[in-house]
Amino acid sequence: MTAKGRLKPYSVVSYFCGCGGLDLGFRGGFRYRGEDFPRLPFEIKAAYDNDARCVETYNGYFGEGRAQIADLASLDAQKAPEARALIGGFPCQEFSSCGPLRGLGSARGRLYRALVSYMVARRPEIVIGENVVNLERMARGAVLRTIRDDLAEAGYRVEVWKLFAPDYGVPQRRERLFIVCARDDVHARRGFPPKPEARFKGAHRSVEWAIGDLARVADESVPNQSQFFAAARAKKGNGQGDEKNKKDLPAYTVRANPKSRVQFHYSLDRRLTIRELARIQTFPDDFLFTHPKTASVSQIGNAVPPTLAYAVARSVGQFLEGAATGREGGATATELLG
Repeated sequence: MTAKGRLKPYSVVSYFCGCGGLDLGFRGGFRYRGEDFPRLPFEIKAAYDNDARCVETYNGYFGEGRAQIADLASLDAQKAPEARALIGGFPCQEFSSCGPLRGLGSARGRLYRALVSYMVARRPEIVIGENVVNLERMARGAVLRTIRDDLAEAGYRVEVWKLFAPDYGVPQRRERLFIVCARDDVHARRGFPPKPEARFKGAHRSVEWAIGDLARVADESVPNQSQFFAAARAKKGNGQGDEKNKKDLPAYTVRANPKSRVQFHYSLDRRLTIRELARIQTFPDDFLFTHPKTASVSQIGNAVPPTLAYAVARSVGQFLEGAATGREGGATATELLG
């Protein structure tokens, strides 16, 4: 216990960290659209990704050297630090309805095994994986069952949370699976982390709420606001990415593979800017994207919305504090954040 009676931060290792959306949610300590997201009791000890640009963006925000370039398919888990929690949004391209749909038949589709390797070698108390909802539909659920079984065989109780991002305050129609694992002995003693409360269900935030103040900003007084694709709509059809947002509804999902087909603004005759996409994904305005537009959109689209990650992390943090103190139900939100 600390001098104030608070537990020391829980150590975290992040696999497939990308630009850092999931990590920012677990760390906390940021401000988004006038709301503070206080620090949570997690400390990222190490983060890994094979994309050098993502690592550069991550380190630009969190600090130089915080993330490392690594091929997680071959990384020896014993060389990664020991941690109480492992987090990672393993690659979704092989499971996405917009991707090649090769599933577990490709090397990229089997990269979730990197999580398993760490679980076997380092035995973290909690593991959080994240991926697209289409994963549960592939092969009539057989693909997700295989992943769950592999994680469970490492000695963990596994549950899958399907979270609709607007229910958690994210101004974007995005739905994702969070694969939550509690080590068997932890589960036997303390149960399982509770699914986070959907505080915004029935009161979703709109795209106008997220980006309305940027409509008259065309320069870098707000970082990344001058950057957008000038491409017109497709001449045939209305493919994904050609939609025009409706200002009173959450935005369409930000795609990781833009190909100059980023969705359109709800009132302006242009596609959304890099900053507007980042806002829709709930990144704070001081989180900078410094690479060419296509790379930046890809990083943003691949990320877990930080405020959604925050809701998951707060639930996990409450559970871990309860497990450490021996109190049923964990710490209260006030105790955890105060």
